[in-house]
Amino acid sequence: MAKAQASDNASISRLDQIKISQYFGCNTFSERTMRERLQKDVYKSYRQSLKRSEPLSPEVAKSVALAMKEWAIEQGCTHFTHWFLPMTGATAEKHDAFIMWDEPGQVTERFSGSMLIQGEPDASSFPSGGLRATFEARGYTAWDPASPAFLMEGPLGKTLCIPTAFIGYHGEALDHKVPLLRSMGVVSEQAVAALKFFGVNAESVVAQCGPEQEYFAVDLELAQQRPDLMFANRTLQGAKPPKGQELEDHYFGSIKERVLGFMQEVELECFKLGIPAKTRHNEVAPNQFEIAPIYEAANLASDHNQLLMEILKSVGERHGLAILLHEKPFAGVNGSGKHVNWSIATDEGHNLMEPGKTPEENLQFLYFLSATLKAIHTHGGLLRACIASAGNDHRLGANEAPPAIMSAFLGAQLNHILDAIESGDVANVSIQGIIDLGIGNLPRIEKDATDRNRTSPFAFTGNKFEFRAVGSSQPIGLPLTVINAAVAEALEELNAKLAAELKAGKELKAAVMTVVRQAIIETKAIRFEGNGYSDEWKVEAERRGLPHAKDTVAALHIWEQPAVKAVFSDRGILSEGELESRLHIRHEQYQKAIAIETQVLREMAETQILPSITADLGARADTLAKLAAVGINVPATLKNALQTQATLAGEAQSRLAAMKEALVAAEALEDLHARTEAFGNSVNQSKHALREVLDLLEEACDADLWPLPKYWQLLSPLV
Repeated sequence: MAKAQASDNASISRLDQIKISQYFGCNTFSERTMRERLQKDVYKSYRQSLKRSEPLSPEVAKSVALAMKEWAIEQGCTHFTHWFLPMTGATAEKHDAFIMWDEPGQVTERFSGSMLIQGEPDASSFPSGGLRATFEARGYTAWDPASPAFLMEGPLGKTLCIPTAFIGYHGEALDHKVPLLRSMGVVSEQAVAALKFFGVNAESVVAQCGPEQEYFAVDLELAQQRPDLMFANRTLQGAKPPKGQELEDHYFGSIKERVLGFMQEVELECFKLGIPAKTRHNEVAPNQFEIAPIYEAANLASDHNQLLMEILKSVGERHGLAILLHEKPFAGVNGSGKHVNWSIATDEGHNLMEPGKTPEENLQFLYFLSATLKAIHTHGGLLRACIASAGNDHRLGANEAPPAIMSAFLGAQLNHILDAIESGDVANVSIQGIIDLGIGNLPRIEKDATDRNRTSPFAFTGNKFEFRAVGSSQPIGLPLTVINAAVAEALEELNAKLAAELKAGKELKAAVMTVVRQAIIETKAIRFEGNGYSDEWKVEAERRGLPHAKDTVAALHIWEQPAVKAVFSDRGILSEGELESRLHIRHEQYQKAIAIETQVLREMAETQILPSITADLGARADTLAKLAAVGINVPATLKNALQTQATLAGEAQSRLAAMKEALVAAEALEDLHARTEAFGNSVNQSKHALREVLDLLEEACDADLWPLPKYWQLLSPLV
């Protein structure tokens, strides 16, 4: 069987001409591969451990490791690595060869169960927020059996990548995976308990996710001529082009051949790694695109999204493209998000956010819907805080992104039903075919019976919730952890209330409707169907008492609220120490992001833009002097234009000095919160002020002297 599979893989010379199903996951140690290579009792033990969230026995781990090593070597692997997600936002890996001393002067390929289960990277070299001192170097990576090992192809061989969790010497979570896995266990526990009220004996409930990934692609050669794109991942200066997205002709337009070739290779790499990439299309802004996968377990979706971002960048370079994952690479056009579509399903695959066809399923659906609304209502501020970043601050609230106020969109149909339940008038509900919503005869709620709301940060879209506020460069592990934790807390409270109602003697349906009605009334403030971009909504949201953290500086304060700490610590998802460390890291990352941008803009202004402007001024002044010298009357308008340009250059020099002073002052502050405030206010404001003048100077400068590729060049169609 192993030889046959190796032969099949070797025979795939043109995967793009073969059905996807024939090679999907060929570069993963998938369950199908494990079933073929492991003894039946070993595979059964592996599956049971996975289903029950129990650690593998040493014997099972040894058998899996041996099978994995043999498979990897057959595929051309020479090295293995524990692949993990530290709090840098990127992935990490340390490669080791499959070799050990066999006899004097000879080596042999060896890979043990202990090597599979545990690794030891340097914990002090990754962000820990004070959990680990510089001299405390030891950390551990622990294999996540629920995420398949995969192969990364290199020029001279392949590397076996083993997805792992990353913890400190004393067990502190140092990554995004550990809290995500903990939160999945907690929400599963509470959902299973809830299902028992409805007569459903699920062994587990799995949080699921399908993250849509937006990105920009620009010509690599042009991007490499811009220090801001290379070091800050966004343009820190750039005048508005004559044509941006005004005609809305890029959205869902025909995909140009160069981009299509890139997309096809990306999908090819994804399919080989078992990433279920489903959809590709042009987005709204010029040279903006999207790729979206099918749903899968949240921890696997998180791993796959991190892999996808790496694939996009590496394949992009091979096609001469720079892939920009920043939330706002270009001013004046749409930014990029990562729509995190979230739901929960039983181990048998029944989606608990599916309205269903029977009365019992509808009653159950309303219960889980109410729990999710309660989670958003209680922790809307935390949802905002978990997606706060320097990059996302430029995007939230603009024309393509939801506002920083967390609200939920349900659509007219569901809202009508919830309003009827709230008022107690459920006997004669009639809207879009939904009739007779009596407690004993709940009707089917038709999926997709209402419009979508692009301005809503948390929208119900038929059988899932779409968290649209997540930034395109952000790991989805943290937002998923927050959603799971908040929903688990809400379910725990609803379960307790329902149990009390039943204990008091109420019949099940009446008890459920009592609990659901209470939740509907309590959470009504976060339900909003209108335009989230409008100023009227900001006023209305304030009247409703909804939190509105307008930027990251304000959002970071939310992490310090007692209710936020409790939703994590009370359920063992993050200890107070682990939470404090993450807050410290977020402060530092925000400060460093703005500091890097400021330094890059300073260097661009001092060494590229202002020297070019000075040269342009000199050339124009010389030309006017020469014209006057030969007796040509120089019009006042030409002289005024030159004077205006000179005045702008002087203003730019003054604003540059002010920006440098603001940066020095911010970096001199020792208090963490004060530093963040300074970077978010004085440094950011001085940076924006300088850019404002530099953009005007670009419009006035001789095009041949301007030192940077312009927006119109970067956003021109890729052909």
